Amino acid sequence: MTALRSVSQTPEGISINARNVSFELEQSLATDWADNDPFLTALFNAMSISFPSGEKNFIDSVRPYEKRITDEKLLKEVKGFYKQEGIHSREHRKYNKVLCEQRGYDLKKLENVYLQRIEEGKSNPRVTQQMMLASTVAVEHFTASFGESFLEGRLLKNVNGAIGDLWRWHSLEELEHKAVAFDVYNQTGGTYKMRKIIMRITMVTLLKDFLNVTFKILRHDKQMWKWRTLKSLSKFLFSKNGFLRLHVNAYSDFFREDFHPWDTDNRALLEYWQEKLEPAMAAA
Repeated sequence: MTALRSVSQTPEGISINARNVSFELEQSLATDWADNDPFLTALFNAMSISFPSGEKNFIDSVRPYEKRITDEKLLKEVKGFYKQEGIHSREHRKYNKVLCEQRGYDLKKLENVYLQRIEEGKSNPRVTQQMMLASTVAVEHFTASFGESFLEGRLLKNVNGAIGDLWRWHSLEELEHKAVAFDVYNQTGGTYKMRKIIMRITMVTLLKDFLNVTFKILRHDKQMWKWRTLKSLSKFLFSKNGFLRLHVNAYSDFFREDFHPWDTDNRALLEYWQEKLEPAMAAA
């Protein structure tokens, strides 16, 4: 196979280096740690449960293209991406184990929602490696947009201690490597048409699966039909400052033919949180 010329568009000065951290979460995960809100807590915990299988799948989708990358800068970024996602998976496996032990959830049952989705894609003969990579590109855009909002304090008001450090660390690294899969996709024959189609499919299935697991958690906690839960869910879905409307512009931007993740320059935000989190990273 002929190697294709790849050019990283991640700005100079952005280092994609894995931080070998560890967090003690037992105390936080026994509570409704996300703004003392059962729905938000269940939603963030549902996202955490998706990460070990999801991030392994991201790595698996990029790896087949590794030998086609001739740009040394992009190749180095790919290696950093693997390492960051690997540690994210490790820490969220620990998070999920502690969470389910503390609150009595069936981890296997909750994880299976995401594992089935991944297996459906991998076992479908119509789903190509390029489509799997396009799906990773779509989800990486979601996680980067989420990470930006989280670090800017637009999603939760009061998240302190180890649980806050974990989500900020994860958000920080998602922003650092937000263009890696995109650049690999772009430089190995990925098309604009496929990127658009896969994003539409991926965002619908991702939201569906997150809410499915969130509702399973809320039903277990006997919080599903409480007024407070329904009010928080409605705000998440429909309010001006809710999660969906906060991210509609980022979602729309993805459908521009000339889009690139670094059109939104987060370097100042990264520098702020790299410095702010340094003591927590050193202590972890």
